[in-house]
Amino acid sequence: MNDIWFRPLVWMDYRIAVVFLVIAPLFLLIWATFDRKQAMQRLLIIYWRVASLLMITVYIFIPGWKIGFFSGTLARILIPLSLWFWIDVNEEIRDLPKSRIKFIFTSWRWATTVYCILGAAASTLFIPCGISDSTSQTPFCQVWLEVPQAYKQILHNQPDNEGFLGFMGMVGLCIYGLYLVYFLLVRVGKQGRSALEQ
Repeated sequence: MNDIWFRPLVWMDYRIAVVFLVIAPLFLLIWATFDRKQAMQRLLIIYWRVASLLMITVYIFIPGWKIGFFSGTLARILIPLSLWFWIDVNEEIRDLPKSRIKFIFTSWRWATTVYCILGAAASTLFIPCGISDSTSQTPFCQVWLEVPQAYKQILHNQPDNEGFLGFMGMVGLCIYGLYLVYFLLVRVGKQGRSALEQ
């Protein structure tokens, strides 16, 4: 598997994801909490709910289950939507006076949107990995499982627990799916694009 030319890009993608999708929004949520920027807090809490699908995908990938190729792509589509969907939050953030946190928050929001859109476009190339068993076992697809395996070695370094970790990921995916269906069929119908009850 050493002949996969895009392996460094895959590892770089995971590293960028940790910075843009984990560290930066956590830092911004803490900052917005201390600075009492409620609109930013509300949007970041919504963001964390949506972005949890990325962590679910990592756990699904640990045992090498191919549904992770779909959940990962879906996460990259839903994250930008979650950052711009809410009319009331967008207006509140736009009306905030100029400040360092507003500038950094807006910059992160745009950077995350661009990163996720490009990532979603690139990940469509790997959708066949989630369809065919024979394709999913090729080095072309398996390279995406290397980082979740490394993550497992660091945080869950116990032998023969891949199945359990994958099961926990699948439970998370089922709960996430049920909430998403509820959101689309009930929540949007009642409140539209208002985040007031989030």
